[in-house]
Amino acid sequence: MCGIVGYLGSGNSVNVVLEGLSRLEYRGYDSAGISVQDAKGNLVIYKKEGQLLNLRKVLEKENPLSSIAIGHTRWATHGAVNDTNSHPHGNSEIAIVHNGIIENSGVLKKELLSEGRVFHSETDSEVFLVLVTKEYERLKDFKKAVVEAFKQLRGNSAFVVMRKGGNEIISLRRSAPMVCGLNVESHELFVSSDPYALIGFADKLFFPENEVVCHLHDGKIDFYELDGSVSNRVVQKEQQMSLDVADKGGFEHFMLKEIHEQPKLIRALGNYYITGEGQSTLKKVENIKKNRMHITGCGTAYHAGLVIKNYLETINRHPVNIELASEFRYKNPILHKDDLAVFITQSGETADTLASLELCQELGMATLGIVNVEGSSIYRKAKENLLIKAGQEIGVASTKAFTLQALTGYFFSKALGKALDDKSIYQEVNLLADRIENLLHDTDKIKAIAEKIYQHKGFIFTGRGVYYPIALEGALKLKEIAYVHAEGYAAGELKHGPIALIDDNMVNIAIVGPELHEKTFSNVEEVKARRGIIVSLGSEKDEALKKISDHFIGLNFDGLNHLSPLYVNVANQLLSYYMAKFKGTDIDKPRNLAKSVTVE
Repeated sequence: MCGIVGYLGSGNSVNVVLEGLSRLEYRGYDSAGISVQDAKGNLVIYKKEGQLLNLRKVLEKENPLSSIAIGHTRWATHGAVNDTNSHPHGNSEIAIVHNGIIENSGVLKKELLSEGRVFHSETDSEVFLVLVTKEYERLKDFKKAVVEAFKQLRGNSAFVVMRKGGNEIISLRRSAPMVCGLNVESHELFVSSDPYALIGFADKLFFPENEVVCHLHDGKIDFYELDGSVSNRVVQKEQQMSLDVADKGGFEHFMLKEIHEQPKLIRALGNYYITGEGQSTLKKVENIKKNRMHITGCGTAYHAGLVIKNYLETINRHPVNIELASEFRYKNPILHKDDLAVFITQSGETADTLASLELCQELGMATLGIVNVEGSSIYRKAKENLLIKAGQEIGVASTKAFTLQALTGYFFSKALGKALDDKSIYQEVNLLADRIENLLHDTDKIKAIAEKIYQHKGFIFTGRGVYYPIALEGALKLKEIAYVHAEGYAAGELKHGPIALIDDNMVNIAIVGPELHEKTFSNVEEVKARRGIIVSLGSEKDEALKKISDHFIGLNFDGLNHLSPLYVNVANQLLSYYMAKFKGTDIDKPRNLAKSVTVE
């Protein structure tokens, strides 16, 4: 969730860290801060509540110069959003930044207070600062002090630590993202919670496993186990990411840009899995022995999982259990060694999903990640992975990742059915890209509908069968970026409770596709009879639906078959985007949300 960047080199550390933080602000924008070492070796901390712009103004005034710095953008978990609770936390000897949650912080803080230790913030993170300081006083060894403090903590966390007068940075993690970087030519060193922050700076990336100590010093990075022995539990990669994603490309928001990227990405993913190097991965995956399948994910990834469940059950006739990752491991799930567990996540770092994977691994189950970030925790831990190839998604509300997660699941389903060589699949995928492209070329109608309905009191999204997950995803997207009450329902469930909410100020966004058309149409009639406002998404040939609706979004379902839900979802994405735009919300960085949820 929080964004972390550290730098050690010969350049101006403040500029490097600020640039990295600007790329990671979508991970948390409650506050931002930076700690530097001044010319005398003293630690100086600058931090400010609110977006990174507020910190930039402070730094422009102070103009600090330093060759070592650590920085942070915060998504608050413990303590109010204010300057004091912002990171870095520090004293005259030590400065730290933290991503995650210290589960036993209350117990530790009570013990430290009884010893006369002083705290200044309400955060759990400061507990680690005080522990490191205590151990440093005792051991007189910086690296050992950080390790001994870390051993006392419970929970998923990543820390980056620097000390007064020391030209070194220590970082370590437990089930929270962390990457180190090296510029081979300049010997500059970097550490971050996301490789995206290091594009253009580091040409070699190092992904340490849990509880590996990363020691940045003297133009090199050394890796150690907690017992002090040299560690080889580090994955090394060349930097392959591009900064093109950081440009809005003429669009007003990243979210709108990412919606418009979908046709190109759909075609590219089709080429990758049907005719490209992704074929070999699918071949390996299709041969995984499995009795039953379990799918888990959070938020939008969970909704993509529901779409994939439909593919696996209708196309492959294979039994599938799907659970929210936040519930999965706490309900004592019925799992067998011969089952296959599938984990869907854009970041590859989602805490609940990662914990679910670890549970399945303990039972010896086969595991499959459907993930966007190569080198992420889930990518490294899962036995096999299917990459969705979405590129960096900057908008906090996921759009293109959902489409490509579901499409990857479709390829997986076809591979299991030994049908990936069928030329009709390639035609179907390209037809989906074409239809979405046509929709994106003519958004004025959707924009006009959004302007007419955005001020209503509530929104009920409905769909049957394959469109039920799209109703759920449509409602989530509207809640995320427009801050209005919206719920997704299976259309047939309306009369079992939700219809009580219908009046002349309630909007029903009804998906009425070719599947189960008559039954879904009758649900629209039930809402209309109670004076609800109908916004329908249906076939452009459906004159009856158009007549009964207050607002109608005509779509061309012909030939899309199993991929029609992904087509409809893009219309919902546009509707939510324009409603949020009329409401004037911060679309790319909606309040209280962060892009990657790395804490429970």
